[in-house]
Formats: sequence, structure tokens, C-alpha cells
Amino acid sequence: MTGKDTGFSGTKLLLRVAVLAVPLGLAACSSTDEADEFALNDTPPEVLYNEGLALRAEGRLRQADEKFQELDKLYPYSEYAKKSLVNMAFINYSRGKYPEATSAARRFLTLYPGSDDAAYALYIIGQSYYRQIPDITRDQEVTVKAASAFAELIERYPDSEYVADSETKLLAAQDQLAGKEMQVGRFYLNKRNYIAGINRFKTVVLNYQTTRHVEEALFRLTESYYSLGVVNEAQTAAAILGHNYPDTEWYKDAYSLLNSGGYEPSEDEGSWISRAFRGISL
Repeated sequence: MTGKDTGFSGTKLLLRVAVLAVPLGLAACSSTDEADEFALNDTPPEVLYNEGLALRAEGRLRQADEKFQELDKLYPYSEYAKKSLVNMAFINYSRGKYPEATSAARRFLTLYPGSDDAAYALYIIGQSYYRQIPDITRDQEVTVKAASAFAELIERYPDSEYVADSETKLLAAQDQLAGKEMQVGRFYLNKRNYIAGINRFKTVVLNYQTTRHVEEALFRLTESYYSLGVVNEAQTAAAILGHNYPDTEWYKDAYSLLNSGGYEPSEDEGSWISRAFRGISL
């Protein structure tokens, strides 16, 4: 799962003895169920952990998850409980129980942020959200969460073995988010609500410049600004488009649109579009 052994081969943990203060008035109320619970509490954590690993290896993931939950409940601060949390996150992810997977992984990160498995826990969170990314026509909140998790992993654990895949998944999530902005922007453009459309296309240019949607975003900015009569911004968008993507149909269309009114692409270096492509903060 993580590419490293999650077991505790050769490791021995001393069992902690819990001293329970039981009020005298309740001592006589012990039942068979309570006796069974105390008997269960005597099961060493390493036994519960190994039973969980065995169940996981057999593919009995639900039972394995229950075993790790039991261990976590009985010995919440033990090293075995720590490893159980990672296993719970992995098992729930494998079962498609993504909320449970992210919950276990986030709890692990909260308790053990400096652990060797922290990057893996964050990777599980990103993957859990990534697997739930919806169709472009729907709300993209889960896509934002996937992108956020992968970006955090890359920033916090740059040497992790999960960085390469996280970078790939981050780009895919960003492309999805840019696509959503374009969809909404085109809707406003068709309604001739040019300002609302420009705001969406601007988001793509500013936040998702490395995605495939930026070419169309620049053309739509050309189209929107030209329709509003803001010719210098339309010329700038077309000029930036031509400079970065000269052989695309989007640039040819932008050039033709301006040329039909007697204009040509021309960059205004004071424009927000020009500054965005020069890496200048707006």
C-alpha cells in the first residue's frame, strides 16, 4: 500500500495496565457483558494488530477495518493504534468508503504530523477526493479539495514518493476546475452578460494558466472585450494568445475578429492580461 512495511516485525511494546476506579455502589452491578469487555481489553495490542493485518491480507477488508477500529478504541495512544489509523484509511479507500478514509487519514495527520506515513495519509485524502470528481456540469467542491490535498502534499513533503503522481493528479484537477470556469463563462457570454463571462475567463488566466483551457480563455476575453468596445484589452488578449499559441485556431479566430473591425492584435503592457503572463502580481 505505501511501498513500505506497515508491520512491527521484531518490535515489542509493553502493555499498559489501566487502573479503573470503580465506585463501590456500582461494583455489584457487574454483568456477563462487562466481564466479556474486560476480557477483551486484556487482548494485547500486537495481537489485535496482527489479526487485522492477516484479515487485510486475506482480502477481508471489512473485518480488518473492524479489528483496527477495536485496537484504536482499546489502545488509542499506542504505536499499534498509530499504524492502525493508516490501515483504516487505506482499507476504507480500497472499499470506496471515501469519507471514512479521509476521516481516518486526517485524524492521523492531526495526531502524527511528523510521521513517516504523513505523506501517505495526505495522499489517501487527495486520492479519495480525486475518485469522487464529478462531471464538469456539476459542482466542483470535491475537485477543489482534491487539488488542495495534492498541492499540500507537494509543498510539505517534496521528497515523498507520492509527489510525482500528486503532480499529475493536481494538473488534472486544475484542468477540471478551469473547464468548469469556461463552461460558466460561455453561458454568460451566450447571454451577452460580458462582464460576468470576463470574470470567469479571468479566473482561468490567473489561476489555471498551465491548463489546456487558457487558449480558449484568451480568445473569449478577446471576444468579450471587443463586444464591450474595450478594444485595447481585446487586442492585448489576442496578442498574448498569438505570442504563446500562434498556430491554434483560437488565435486565428481572434485575429479575424479584430481584423473585421480594422484592428490587429497589440499588447498593452499595462493590461492585467499582459501582467498576468509576465508573472506580475495583480
